[in-house]
Amino acid sequence: MNNIVNLAIQVLPLEKSRQDAYAIIDKAIAAINASGLKYVVCPFETVIEGPYDKVMQLLNDIQAACYEGGADSLLINMKLHTSKGADMAIDDKIGKYSNQ
Repeated sequence: MNNIVNLAIQVLPLEKSRQDAYAIIDKAIAAINASGLKYVVCPFETVIEGPYDKVMQLLNDIQAACYEGGADSLLINMKLHTSKGADMAIDDKIGKYSNQ
């Protein structure tokens, strides 16, 4: 798959205090930031835009960062938007709302 995809990902560290869980989620967001891919952090999930193979590699990197950050178990909810003949863009979905 060569097109640009969107991945919405929610990382939930299990069996951790709220403070510890947020610190682990910060590790996930740091891994996303380090990837160089475009992303938008939202209250319940983070949306990532990039080539399929890089997004899937980032999924592995996110898990590694969370486990290195103290997670013992993760629940990861994902939504993947792909198209056979077109790129998926975050701006196409929410660009009109970015100035509000």
